[in-house]
Amino acid sequence: MCGIVGCIGTPSESVLESVVSGLKALEYRGYDSAGVTAIVRDSPVTVKQVGRVENLDTKLKSQKQLLNANLAIGHTRWATHGAPTERNAHPHFNQAKTIYVVHNGIIENYLEIKQKLQTAGYHFISDTDTEVIPHLIDYNLKKNKAFEAAFLATLRELRGAYAIAAIYTKQPDSLYVARLSSPLIIGVGKDCHYIASDPTAIIAATKKVIYLNDYELAIVKPTAVKIQDIKKHVQISRQAELLDIDGRQAQLGDFPHFMLKEIYEAPQTVQAASRGRLSAHSSTVKLGGLENVREQLSYIDRIVIAACGTSYYAGLVGEYLIEEIAGIPVEVQLASEFKYRREPFSRSTALLAISQSGETADTIAALKKVENYGVLRLGIVNAVGSTIARLTDAGVYCHAGPEQSVASTKAFIAQVTVLAEIALYLSNGRSPLHKPLINELLDLPNKLQVVLETSDEIKAAAKKFANSKNFLFIGRGYAYPCALEGSLKLKELSYIHAEGYAAGEMKHGPLAMIDKNFPTLAIATDSPLKDKVLSNIEEIKARGGPVIAIATEGDQAISKLVDEVLHVPKTIEQCQPLLVAVVLQLFAYHMAADLKHNVDRPRNLAKSVTVE
Repeated sequence: MCGIVGCIGTPSESVLESVVSGLKALEYRGYDSAGVTAIVRDSPVTVKQVGRVENLDTKLKSQKQLLNANLAIGHTRWATHGAPTERNAHPHFNQAKTIYVVHNGIIENYLEIKQKLQTAGYHFISDTDTEVIPHLIDYNLKKNKAFEAAFLATLRELRGAYAIAAIYTKQPDSLYVARLSSPLIIGVGKDCHYIASDPTAIIAATKKVIYLNDYELAIVKPTAVKIQDIKKHVQISRQAELLDIDGRQAQLGDFPHFMLKEIYEAPQTVQAASRGRLSAHSSTVKLGGLENVREQLSYIDRIVIAACGTSYYAGLVGEYLIEEIAGIPVEVQLASEFKYRREPFSRSTALLAISQSGETADTIAALKKVENYGVLRLGIVNAVGSTIARLTDAGVYCHAGPEQSVASTKAFIAQVTVLAEIALYLSNGRSPLHKPLINELLDLPNKLQVVLETSDEIKAAAKKFANSKNFLFIGRGYAYPCALEGSLKLKELSYIHAEGYAAGEMKHGPLAMIDKNFPTLAIATDSPLKDKVLSNIEEIKARGGPVIAIATEGDQAISKLVDEVLHVPKTIEQCQPLLVAVVLQLFAYHMAADLKHNVDRPRNLAKSVTVE
C-alpha cells in the first residue's frame, strides 16, 4: 500500500522526472492522491493532487523551477487514516516547512504521539498518522540539534510499520530513509541515488540496488550511502545487487489494459515457471531453490501454507496437489489469521509462505511468528530479492515478470504451476501421476493458448450477465478453489457481489438465494466428481437460476442443461485449475470492461498489501 520514490543528484530535470515516472510505475500500490516535494536552490517546493499520478503530473508542468531540483521525494497514496484529500496527501511537513516526509505503513501509536506534540504546541492540518513524523522530528531536533540524531530518536518512538523518506531543507545534499516492516530499496545510479518502495519504480534508471532491512536507517547522498542498524548502533556495509528484471515486461504494449496483457501472458508464465525445472525425457523435477534443504524436507510430515487473497486460493490448489501427489498433509491458512493463532507446531512441520510481491505484511508476520520455532520456512514469491525471499530458508521463484494490474492473474498461474512442481519434487517420483503431470505441465502453454482464443465467446457471456447484482461460483475438488478465485476476481473488478462455494454445500444454505436474477457459474470440467456437479446444476435450474458452465471440450450434453457453456481443452484434473483460471479471469475482465470500470485500478484496492 502506498508508493514512495525519491532521487538525489545534481540539479537537472531528470531528478523530478525520475520521481514522477517512478510514481506512475507504483500506482498499483495506491492511487487516491499523490504529491512531491523537491529542493530547488536550497528551497522546498511541494505539489499535491487528489487522484491519479497523471493529475499530479499535469499540475507539475506549471512549476518550471522544479526542472532544476537536486533532490525530490514523491508519494502515491492508498488512504488508511483520513479521506483522499489534498491536505491528507503526502509529503507532510513541520510548521516551519523545513522537514518533509513521505511514509508507507501505519504508525500505531500516532494518537499518543499527536497528543504529546499538541500539548507541546504543535498544530496538525491533516487526519493522517504520517503527519506526526515531521513534527516529532522537529520536536527531537530542538533537543538534539543534529538532524540525524533527531531522525533516529523519532524512529525509536514510532510503533507499527514504516518505510520513511525525509528531507531537511538545511541539508539539501542528504536524503534520510528508514524501514520497519515495509519495503524500501536504494537504487545506485551515476552520480545520483534513488529510493523506492519497489524496484519497478526505478528499473528504467538503474538495475543496481541496495535492500534495506528492518530497523535500518540510511543517509543517502548523490555519491554515497551510509547505513546503520537502529537497534545495535552499528554501521553496516552492504554491496549493491543487480536486479534480474526486464523493464520491457512492465510496458503495456498494444493491450488496452495491463490486466488483459497479463492474462494473455499465461502461456509464457507456465513456460517460465517450468523452464529448467521439468524434463519430459527423464521425467525429473529439479528445483534449485530447494536443493539446500533437501535433507530437511525428507523429515517433513506436515506443511502449513500461509497466504492472502489470490495467493491463498493458489495455496488451496496446492493443498490438493501436495496431498495427492506427495502424500504429505497440508493446511492452508489465511496469513492474517495465522499470525494470531496459538497452535501446536512441531519441528517436522514446514511453513510455506506464498506472495506475489514478497512484501505482503500479514504473510511476512506469519514467517516472523515461527522465527524461533526451529521449523523450515519456505517461500513462493515472484519478486526477486523481496522481504519474503530473504526471510525464508529456501524457496522457488515464480519468474512471472512484473504484474502491474491490481487484480492478480498470471501470478496465480505461476503459483499453481510452482506448487505442482513442489508436489512432484516432494513425491520423489513415487506418485503414479508423476510422469503424466510433468507431461501435461509442459504441454499446458499450448492449451492455454486455445483458451485465450475463446476470449470473444467469454466476452459475449460476460456481457449477457453484466447487469447482475449477485453471482455464485461453484466447484468440487480442484475446481472449488477456482470457484473462490473466480468470485474474488468478479467482485474486485466489477463490484458485483459474488460468492464462491463448494458445490456440495449448496443444500446447506446458498440454495436459498437462487432465483431467476441470481446467476451461477459452475465449473463442470471432466473429473470423478463431474456427475455430482451436474446434480447441483440441476438443483439450481429447478429453482429458475441461470447457469454458465465451464466444461471440457467435446462435452455437448451440458449445453442442454445450462444457459451458456465455455469450454476448455481436455487435460488431467490436476492441471484443470490453470485452464479454468484463465476463463474466470477473462470473464471478470470483460464484465468490468463492459461496465466501464477502471480494470487495472479497482476502487479502494491496492496491489501490494504492506500494512495490516
